[in-house]
Order: sequence, then structure tokens, then C-alpha cells
Amino acid sequence: MAAAPEIRVTPVTPDLAPTVRALRVAADQYAYVGDIEVNLVDAERTPRSEAMAILAGDTVIGFYRLDHAPALVTLKPLGSGAVGLRAFLLDRSWQGRGLAARAVQAACDDLRRRHPQARLLALNVDCRNLAAIRAYRNAGFVDSGELVFGGPAGPQHLMLRSLA
Repeated sequence: MAAAPEIRVTPVTPDLAPTVRALRVAADQYAYVGDIEVNLVDAERTPRSEAMAILAGDTVIGFYRLDHAPALVTLKPLGSGAVGLRAFLLDRSWQGRGLAARAVQAACDDLRRRHPQARLLALNVDCRNLAAIRAYRNAGFVDSGELVFGGPAGPQHLMLRSLA
């Protein structure tokens, strides 16, 4: 049996951007994660936002955004030290391998290293996206019990993960 690949994250550089743009998810998942190109451009234009690549070894397998102004994600203030996570995705060819929790752990480790003031990671996940809710719970997120309305695919659970 092959060893599980090392999962790591890194900011999207101009060299990585074309590979990130080539990532794909199932058609029904686009309502949840949005368009990658739009996210890349928006992250570049938005102060305190970072486009991040997820890698298995040297292969780009996913993408997400960090927002250091988390109210952009959560639509409510969460206080100092909170960071928003959005547009998290693994390419469809890499889904179903149990890598999402490892990718979230790599993202948390990266946040602690590069942004030691970060204390809380927050995200919204669509109520109908049961697979993502399960994956986020497996990755250590806790449902806050609050719903956020206004998402493109309907109401969303506000989920939180301590970085302490």
C-alpha cells in the first residue's frame, strides 16, 4: 500500500496560479465553493485576503481563501484573532480519500506559523452540504449553533475551530 502523501499549504504564487485555476469540483459543488478564477482575482484585490494552494507532495490538489477580516465571511464580528476560511475545495480527482481533514490541519498549522496572532478559524457551510459539514467536523470545527443567511446556496452553519 502506498504511503499517504504529505499534505501542505502555500500561498498561491504566479507560478502556481494556472494549476490552481485548473482545479475542478463536481458541478453541484460550485454553488458552495464559487468560481476559482473569481476567488483568485478577488483575493488579490481584497486587503487582508490570501489565496492558498493545497498540495499533496508537489501536486496542487486544492484551494482556499483566508480572510483576516473574518466578517467578510461570517457576516458578523468575531473579535481579534479570528480568521475567515472560504472557498475551500479539493479537486474532484482527490476527493473521497480522507484528505480534507489533513488539508484543514495543514492550513491551521500554517496560520499558527505565519500569523501567530490568529486564535480562531471561522467558516460558513451550506446547510445542504452534508459531506462538507461532516468533513469540517472531522477536521475539528464545531457548529456554533448560529445560522448565516444570504449565502448563494441557502442558509449556512457558522462553524468555528480554535487555533490555540
